[in-house]
Amino acid sequence: MRIAIYSRGLEGGQQDDLKILLTELARYKIEPVIFQSLFNQFYSSIDISAQKYSTFNCPEDLEDIDCLISLGGDGTLLDAVTFIGGKGIPVLGINYGRLGFLASISKDEVHSAVKALVQHTFMLDKRTLLHLDANMPLFNGVAFALNEFTIHKKDTSPMIKIHTYLNGELLNTYWADGLIVSTPTGSTGYSLSCNGPVVFPESASFVITPVSPHNLNIRPLVVPDSTILSFEVEGRTDGFLCTLDSRREIVTKEVLLAVRKESFCVNLVRLNENNFLQTLRNKLSWGLDKRN
Repeated sequence: MRIAIYSRGLEGGQQDDLKILLTELARYKIEPVIFQSLFNQFYSSIDISAQKYSTFNCPEDLEDIDCLISLGGDGTLLDAVTFIGGKGIPVLGINYGRLGFLASISKDEVHSAVKALVQHTFMLDKRTLLHLDANMPLFNGVAFALNEFTIHKKDTSPMIKIHTYLNGELLNTYWADGLIVSTPTGSTGYSLSCNGPVVFPESASFVITPVSPHNLNIRPLVVPDSTILSFEVEGRTDGFLCTLDSRREIVTKEVLLAVRKESFCVNLVRLNENNFLQTLRNKLSWGLDKRN
């Protein structure tokens, strides 16, 4: 069994947590395939010379991988998804961050998580992604996102006008700082902070959420994910920001953009005792009486 390990980087005592994970993998004779920059960070402080291992740098290196473990917060897991693409490799997120909607497995559950992988007693949550089409190359060909696509003004520039179409028919012209198109998974991210609704992962929809709209009667909108959304942008400056999850590009007003459902899904590993409702209650503190 071969399991890839990805992280943006470890802080302080997190190297001890990584050592625990590697010890658990060795216990079950699992070969770790470690992200090269992560390996460079810890190789002098953690001895794994007695364990068979290899490293990876790019998606092409991830062959014959049974699972990818992401060490960090939700942003780290979103980065990990760019390595997986359409390979179908399950992703397990161990939360070294803070909120952790996606990386929902705590550091204290490492033993049970590895055991579940070995015994195949875990659940797989299939999460849809969105795909970005443009009339010029963007994002180095990795034109998909698990959470959201956004159009946003640059820095302190004035608000922009975003002409938005559903299947070629005009929906609305948004006068705003920006516009978010989120998947159900992304509905608990940036969209939620802009008063977008929480959408269940299996709801087969996109959420369109304006960022600081000029017209106060504009509200978020939920549309089927079979819809193709296209955009034309106007503004007083030459360019604007276009993002897929945590990745961004600065593009000009001449660029034509369209968003649709991606042809493949991402498989997120879930331990049997965890589910979306529990995550909502725990992460958003629903049902807790904080008056005392």
